[in-house]
Amino acid sequence: MSVDGSVEARHDFVLRSVEDRGVRFVRLWFVDVLGSLKSMAIPVSELASALEDGVGVDGSSLEGSVRLAERDVIAHPDPLTFQILPWRPGSLVARMFCEVRGPDGRPFAADSRLALTRVVRQAAELGFSFEVGSEIEFFLYAAPPGDGSARGVEDALPVALDEGAYFDLTALDVGSDFRRRTIEYLEQMGIPVKSAHHEVAPSQHELDLQHTDALSMADALMTFRLAVKEAARTVGCYATFMPQPVEGQPGSGMHLHLSLFDADGNAFYSPDQAEVLSPVGRAFLAGILAHGPELCAVTNQWVNSYKRLANGFEAPQHVSWTRHGRSALVRVPSLRRDRPGGARIELRSPDPAANPYLVFALVLGAGLRGIERGYELEAETVDEAGPLTRRLPRDLDEATDLFDASELARDTLGDRLCDWYVLNKRREWAEYSTTVSSYERRRYLRL
Repeated sequence: MSVDGSVEARHDFVLRSVEDRGVRFVRLWFVDVLGSLKSMAIPVSELASALEDGVGVDGSSLEGSVRLAERDVIAHPDPLTFQILPWRPGSLVARMFCEVRGPDGRPFAADSRLALTRVVRQAAELGFSFEVGSEIEFFLYAAPPGDGSARGVEDALPVALDEGAYFDLTALDVGSDFRRRTIEYLEQMGIPVKSAHHEVAPSQHELDLQHTDALSMADALMTFRLAVKEAARTVGCYATFMPQPVEGQPGSGMHLHLSLFDADGNAFYSPDQAEVLSPVGRAFLAGILAHGPELCAVTNQWVNSYKRLANGFEAPQHVSWTRHGRSALVRVPSLRRDRPGGARIELRSPDPAANPYLVFALVLGAGLRGIERGYELEAETVDEAGPLTRRLPRDLDEATDLFDASELARDTLGDRLCDWYVLNKRREWAEYSTTVSSYERRRYLRL
């Protein structure tokens, strides 16, 4: 949705749209510190009041799994995010993302959407806008036998729907119908899809979203994950964004194409053909490389995320950049000189389980720090088999320690949000550390 003008004009547009389209309910969406989508529904009779004054919610719902105490906060719908949910045609339900603030109007520390908004404004004060394009990989599996409950999914080994490989054109099947329906859902909600194709592993898919501003992309990714799951349900399957669902197969990443724009255009573009990036682009990239390891707890937030990073299937393990390889942390794509707007860097570590608001906030914060402090870009890695000295964390425990001690993370997100995030990751690691896996039973039970 694109509406210009005053806040009152935006509210009026939403109210008119609800009446014209026959919408009966509006879902107010907000996101916890882990990137889980939260929602409450209101009837349209309450919509005008919600737009004007917000709706009271329990702020502890934004703290993830470590809810400490109930907190009275107000969810304020953003009218620019109003869209009809296309998978609910019978009851005509719409949604709006919300900013969460205290009763005094101050930003609520656990609202990761507001955290991203704050960093985007800092970039704007320096004359930059931050744009992101996303390549999201995921798996589509056959529904398990039985009642289709979550327990059935957990106990059964995932059943692939095809034996396709990278860019394979398979016969018209469930996967084809699924991708078509997903694209239709997204486009009906104003989210343009650049392309869709089969990925490397059996039953693995990728959809690429067109570049847009960081906040819109984060909202789009939250919508994308729900749209994919809804589309999968309609074809009798289930989709997973688990980074490494099957051992011995490629995992799922979420490659991010990043660029800064200023008043003169793409700030990463260099007219000097000997340079792959402008001085601004080189400093931004240097900032990401300098702080990459301490951001991993957010770009790769699950215990399972580190199985993908360790599996050797083109996922990065070391801090490096390259123009042509696929296992570096950052790749600088080749640029058509007649298209300076396409200058960008590709961050390859994130996976689709991440909280996109926190990822974008931290990546932008790292890049801006590189620009403001004049970081020097290290040499390109041209031989992927050569020696690499700096590595990414090997597991979530190490990543959480680095994040907890990160000055950049705390300056960017604030101490309270960082502390809540760390508490969640410490709990996840503790639960994982005491869990006896099938690997351990196979290896040790009869030894």
